Formats: sequence, C-alpha cells, structure tokens
Amino acid sequence: MATVGRALLIMALGVAVYGIGASLYGARGDRREWIDSGRRAVYALAGLATLAFAILEAAFLRSDFSFDVVAQHSSTTTPTFYKLAAAWSSQEGSLLLWVFLLSVWSSLILFLTRRRVREIAPYATAVLLGFGAFFTSLAVFFANPFATSAQPPTEGAGLDPLLLHPSMMIHPPMLYSGYTLLTIPFAFAVGALVTGRLGAEWISVTRRFALAAWLFLGVGILLGARWSYTELGWGGYWAWDPVENAALMPWLCITAFIHSIMIQEKRGMLKVWNASLVLASGTLSILGTFLVRSGILDSIHAFGASTLGIPFVLLIATMVIGSIGLILWRRQQLRSDARLESLLSREAVFLFQNLVLVAMVAVVFWITFFPLISQALTGTKVSVGPPAFRPFIVPLALILVLLSGVGPIIAWRRVTVANLRRSFAIPVFVGGVTFVVLAVWPGGPRSRPFALIMFALAGFVLATVVQELWRGTAARRALTHDPVPVALVGLVGRNRRRYGGYIVHAGLAVLLVGVAASSSFQHSQDVLLSPGQKASVDGYTIRYVRPTEAVSSQKISFGAVLDVSKAGKHVTTVNTIRNFYPSQNPADGLIGKFFDTANSDSQVGLDAGPRRDIWTVINVDPSHLAPLINQGDRLFANYAPSVMTQAAKMPPVRAQQAMSALWAERDLAVAEIARRFVTHPWPTEFLLIVDPLVTWIWLGALIIGGGGLIALWPVPSLARRRAAVRKSTRPSASPRLPVREPA
Repeated sequence: MATVGRALLIMALGVAVYGIGASLYGARGDRREWIDSGRRAVYALAGLATLAFAILEAAFLRSDFSFDVVAQHSSTTTPTFYKLAAAWSSQEGSLLLWVFLLSVWSSLILFLTRRRVREIAPYATAVLLGFGAFFTSLAVFFANPFATSAQPPTEGAGLDPLLLHPSMMIHPPMLYSGYTLLTIPFAFAVGALVTGRLGAEWISVTRRFALAAWLFLGVGILLGARWSYTELGWGGYWAWDPVENAALMPWLCITAFIHSIMIQEKRGMLKVWNASLVLASGTLSILGTFLVRSGILDSIHAFGASTLGIPFVLLIATMVIGSIGLILWRRQQLRSDARLESLLSREAVFLFQNLVLVAMVAVVFWITFFPLISQALTGTKVSVGPPAFRPFIVPLALILVLLSGVGPIIAWRRVTVANLRRSFAIPVFVGGVTFVVLAVWPGGPRSRPFALIMFALAGFVLATVVQELWRGTAARRALTHDPVPVALVGLVGRNRRRYGGYIVHAGLAVLLVGVAASSSFQHSQDVLLSPGQKASVDGYTIRYVRPTEAVSSQKISFGAVLDVSKAGKHVTTVNTIRNFYPSQNPADGLIGKFFDTANSDSQVGLDAGPRRDIWTVINVDPSHLAPLINQGDRLFANYAPSVMTQAAKMPPVRAQQAMSALWAERDLAVAEIARRFVTHPWPTEFLLIVDPLVTWIWLGALIIGGGGLIALWPVPSLARRRAAVRKSTRPSASPRLPVREPA
C-alpha cells in the first residue's frame, strides 16, 4: 500500500500542475472548457489526497511498521484513539493532512462559486492549486509519508507522551483547517486584483470561509491552551511560544478583516485595507506552518530542524512580494467610494479596532522574531519571554475590549448627542458601577489597575450586548407578540451575522476577565513534601496524604493523593501523577529505560470551579531509586544475553517461552523497584497553584464559539422574509424603539 500511496501523491502533484496551467490558459483566452477543467483538477486533487491520507491512517491503525512514519510515531500499545491522531504528530503526516484539507476546502468554494465571479475564479483556482502543488511536492521530495523499510522493526517507538491527550485528536486538524481556509480569501483576493474586479463580490463569496477560518483557528488556539494547562505541568495556558504566536497572528489579522469588510460593503471604504488584510492573513498562515516545520525558533510545539525551511522561505517571499506588487498595481482602483465623516461613527470605531488588532500582530511578530533579528544584526541570539509582551499587549487588549463594546451601539456615519445618551447610558453606568464596587471591595483588585479596568470594561461590553438583545427582542415582540424566548430566537435567527457577532463580543469579554484574573491574582508555591506534611497557598491547606504507584506494560505512574481544606473544612481531594514511559535508547539499560525522565509527562490534579482552580502537579525524581536501578541493569546485562543465546538454539515455541519468562522477570523487577516509592517514600516536589476565574476562559471560549457558529450558519430563505405582522396596526402601548440598520 505504501507504493500506492506514493503513486497517489505523484499523481496529485501532476494534477495540481496541470490544473494551474489549464486555469491560467482558460482565463487568458476566455476558454470556458479549460477553466472548467482547471476547477475539476481541484476536485481530482481532493480525491487523490483523500485516498492517500486514508492509506496512511490505515497503516497507523494496523500498526504497519514497514511505514517509517508509523514505526517512528506509533506502537502496538498506543491506544486506537491516539493511533488516528499519530498521523499528524509527524512532519510527513501533517503535510499530507495540509494537502487533504486544502483540497477539500478549495473544492467546496469552487463548487459553490462555479456560476459566480467567473473572471476571478480561474485565477483563484490557479493560486489554490499552487498551494496544493507546493505542499504535495514537499511530501513527494522532502518528507515522504510513504517511505518504507525493508526490515521493519517488530515494535514502534510510540507516540510522544505529551501528545497523549484527547485534544490532540481535534487541536491540529482545527489549526490546519484554519490555516488552509485562510488561503481561500487570499486566492480570491489575488484573482480580484489580477482582473481588476475589486467590488464587494469577491468578499461576499469568501466571507463565510474567512469566518470559518477565524472560528477553526480560534478553536485550535483555545484547545492548545487547554492542552498546555492540563498536560505540560508548568501551570499556565499561554506561554507566548513562537508556534502559539504563529497561530495567533493570522487569527488577529482575519478578525480585523471580518470587521472591516462591513465598512466596504456598507460604505465602499477601506478597499486597500481589506485587500491588504486578507493577503496578510494568508501569508501569516503559511508563516505559521513554516515556524512549526523549520525549527528556526525553539518551541515545544515544533517538529524540530528540517530541510523544509528554504522552500517555505521562498514561498513566503513570493507571497509578500506578489501581494505588495498587486496592491500597488491596483491602488487607483482601490480608492474608497466615500470618506470618513466623523470620528464618532461605527466606521471610525471599526477602523480604530482594526488598527489595534494590526498593532497586536506587529508586536507579536516583532518580539517573536526578535531572537533572529538580533542574531542577524549583532551575531548574538537574544532570548525573550512572556514579560516582553505584556507592556504592549495588555494596554492594546484593554482598548480592544472597549471598542468591542462601543462598536455595536454607535451609529453609522455620525452620531448625535441624543443617540449617544440613549445608547451608552446603561452600559457606561454598569461599567462604572463595576469599577467602583471592585475598587472599594475589601481584598478586591484595586492593587492590580489593569485587571480592575478590564473587569469594568467587561461589564460595559456585557451590558452593551444585553441591551442590544433586549431592544431587538422588544421591537420584535411589538410586531409579533411572541413570548420573549421565541422573539429572542427569531431575532437572532433573522440576523445571525449581527447578533452572532454580539455574542462573540460577550464571550471575548468573559474570556479576558478570566485571563486578567488568573494572570494577576494567581498564587503558586513550589514545595518539597513528605507524606503527612502540609503547605498553605492563598488560604488553602494542601496536605500530602499518601503516594501512589502503578505499573503496566506501557508506563510507570508515580502519584500522590492530596487533601485540600480551608479554615479547617475539607474542600476537595486531588490526585496528580507523573508517568514514565519506556525509553527506546539501549544505553538506558533493561531496567533504567523505564525510569527515563526525558520520556515522561504529567497528569495534573485539578479541582476547577467558577471562582477558582486548585491546580497541582507532582515532580518525581527517580534518582532516589538509582542504586536499585543500576543493580537491576547489571544483573540483567549479565543474565539476559545468556538467555537470548540459549533461546536462539531452541525450537520456536520454547524460544518464545524462554524470552517471555525473561521479560516477565524484568517486569517483576521493575514493579518491585517502583513499589519503593510507596513503601519507602522520599520528600517529593510539588507545584501548587490557586488560580482565580480560569474557568471563565473556557466559558468565554464556548460563548465565542457559539456566537461564531451562529454568524456562520446559513440563514434559511424563510428567515429572510419579514416577520408576519399579526395586526395591521401596532398597539398604542407598544414601545417606540429606533430601528437600527443591521451591521
């Protein structure tokens, strides 16, 4: 099957190259049959990539170690759930996943637009197939997922322990879906610039894909944060790691684009800005893919150094130079149809919001790449960490939250004093009350001014969203006399893009409250405890009750049971575990290989709640067992070769029995050594954290995801009609509410 898989990749590369030529030839000569042939080449690429990816997944599922990638990233003991995810844990498999997702999304957009934007589509097709050809060529020539060994091992190396987490089934595909979806508006923007068709039509056909890219990328980022919080054992969810930043930058950029296209559709403004944003988003998505695969910046998420750096640099340079050239070429046609009439208008707020988002991208880009910049200029690679980001990102985040509350309630074009008073009175009052109450609250956040301001602004945003939903629901009830829940659902259903966006803003406020609280008021302590001893963290008493251990064929688990109390009352019991997985290095010894600290991961002991998380992790040092481990290694180093030599002379059945007996003795010795952690416990290191409002981050993420789905979901044709008016005249008691145009 490996031969079939490689043949499919070679065919896919040929189809992509043919499709590029057919699309461009058809576009230049206005030959519809060639344009259609180029579009069908995308469908064919999707079919070939799907078959190739299915073959690779099947190899992982059946543990076919003749595939090099399977032998290096899976094993017979890897759970089936993680065998499926192991395909994209490798460099080779992730590239194939990229081609698969790119071809599927490209096929979908080209099918949906087969009778629209006819001048733009063939150029967009050529760009999408260009991406397909690039990534397929990497899989064919540089990172072949179907490379095989003539003498495959009997057992694979297994999946990296850090990847044994449920989110790994979803996190990478979500990120890759976001990255690949960003190439679609990029491709259509290129087509629009090449053909000069620079109206809003290319935006209307790609808007939903841009929103889907925003949603998938955002979900991927939050799943990665959750994985970091519960798996890596350092106590946080965001470390400003280069690969984390690589996903954040295009997400911020496409967020700006989603907001600013409303101005182009409404007023014909910001055409240059929108084209630049969408081209930058597509380029940043490739930059993010490059950072994961090149190893030029140190990251726990990266695949490490590889030979793919130069091809990616060439592609990114081509995209940057080409994008700048197209914008300059069409700058006259990209002039706005209208001008900004007032700084107190929705257009101005959206523009300021865009500037803040782009400033965030610039800050993250500069600091992320500063080690390379400093090395190029001075010859010294300067390291930077999270403190370098905070002085810039925190103020920008505060401004962004403020604008996300102002935007939904301020009018287009210009604002009157009466409109300002009516729209802002309640939200400003709620934000002000929140600020005052928290500032005077005993033990409140007044010692952390940035956090206090964030809480007040979040109150302002939430009041804004509730006010807009209530006003819209009241206006709808005046027309339909529906109950409040029915009227609310009908309101949101009829204008999903607008109210889905409002819900996203509310979710963002909730999420940033969680970030501000957990980053400003976290209490942590590194302690060394023996069973029975206690430590105090933020008023909680955490007692080390007893050690635990478990041994299986896959791992050794050392853990601890911790009792948490406050003011003498029991609060919860948490269990934290450190897992050690067998090393594949023969130099570690037959016993020592089970106690390799480099091949271990943490299971966090976590008690989460709406007010606070109690987070614990154990760090077991197996060097206390070194004398027993070394003794066992010496014993088996002398004993095992003689058994193997004798087994080689025996009939197969007896040889297998002899080897099974040897490994059983070894496993028994390992279990006895591991048992010493319980029978003769030593002082063990713990990281203990009390983190306020972390759950609000995940709650805010769910709200954002829900709002994004509402905005993305197609509106049924029936919902586009006006709501039926049950009476020809409105009752005199009905409130006279202003009707605001949809955003």
